[in-house]
Amino acid sequence: MFTLDDIEAAATTVHARMPPTPQYAWPALSARLGCEVVVKHENHTPTGSFKVRGALTFIDWLRRAHPEAKGIATATRGNHGQGQAMAATAAGLRAVVVVPKGNSVEKNAAMRAFGAELIEYGEDFDTAREEALRIAKAEGLFFVPPFHPALVSGVATYGLELFRARPDIHTLYVPIGCGSGICGCIAARDALGLSTRIVGVVSEGAQAAKLSAEAGRPVETETARTFADGIAVRVPVPEALAVYSVGAERIVAVSDAEVAEAIRVFYRDTHNLAEGAGAAGLAALMAEREAMAGRTVGVVLCGGNIDGDRMAVVLGGGVPTP
Repeated sequence: MFTLDDIEAAATTVHARMPPTPQYAWPALSARLGCEVVVKHENHTPTGSFKVRGALTFIDWLRRAHPEAKGIATATRGNHGQGQAMAATAAGLRAVVVVPKGNSVEKNAAMRAFGAELIEYGEDFDTAREEALRIAKAEGLFFVPPFHPALVSGVATYGLELFRARPDIHTLYVPIGCGSGICGCIAARDALGLSTRIVGVVSEGAQAAKLSAEAGRPVETETARTFADGIAVRVPVPEALAVYSVGAERIVAVSDAEVAEAIRVFYRDTHNLAEGAGAAGLAALMAEREAMAGRTVGVVLCGGNIDGDRMAVVLGGGVPTP
């Protein structure tokens, strides 16, 4: 997707607004799983998620390519919207963000705090995305899609940081929502010429990416029911599918119960909060620990923005309702 120069240029833009995030090999986590586990802490960004990276590079591109733009409209379950609102308002632009009804209360509050004009519409992300596109056309705003080269190049910077710090990683587990995260990691790996195996992770209740990769064409699902809202996607993005269907070694599905247990493990072994999508990679590694024994394995803690009531359920041994 990108040359090394492309990603390094994106990193210059990103690092002007935020420092690189750390990657730590936590000994308790490694002892639990029988392999060296390197966690990329994208929960340590200014918005608590990797999405801010793509927002910074996208808005930078937008201001240069479309200086006439007065604002943006986009759809999200929370993390993408926080990043876009932060970057857009800092550039003096409006940021209209559409979320589905019943979206995370705390993510909604965070988006408003970053300057978003928040609209609740529809029953899921994909319906909200259609409404955001309508608003963009009606109000003369620039529609921000979930997947765009100017956005993915920014996301790829966390892969560049991780692989430069730990080129010895054998396998990296990356959650898949709309696909910018896994495509960014594939782009960084390929730009650096590494042979790291990249495994995509979806929810058992939202398997569009897995089904599409297996079928070799986009496959929509009727629902996307999972409390891991960052990967609750019904409609795959064709441009992302074209990258991860080739660049990922495989895609695996995890249950909400496995994700909840991974959140508990992150808390016990690292004292980091992980939202559902943020724990999906660890959940997959836990399911495949025998195959990964003795290896150096990476997991992306892509976000830590979990609502307090859901975290209370998880720490009490339960599984939140989608």
